[in-house]
Amino acid sequence: MKRIIVEYSKLTKDILDMLIETYPDGYNYEDIISFKNAKGETVKAVELRTDDTIYLVKVSSKLENAMEEYAEDDEFFEDNDDFDVNLPDNKNDD
Repeated sequence: MKRIIVEYSKLTKDILDMLIETYPDGYNYEDIISFKNAKGETVKAVELRTDDTIYLVKVSSKLENAMEEYAEDDEFFEDNDDFDVNLPDNKNDD
């Protein structure tokens, strides 16, 4: 199973859809996992699973705001230039 670490700036519509579906009222403290990345830095993330991939979405205030705005705005991606919608296929992104 692939594990992909996703930064706020690399969120895709599909990942935001999964976040909203998995955490419709937002995530709680107990939903956050901590781990060390390849650089030995502690990273906090929420986990999303598909059949073949585990996405670890880094937690930040920007993520919370993006989830709220996306849930309320159908044109979120059209109005927001902060996102790189081309998530790499087989690369862990620390």
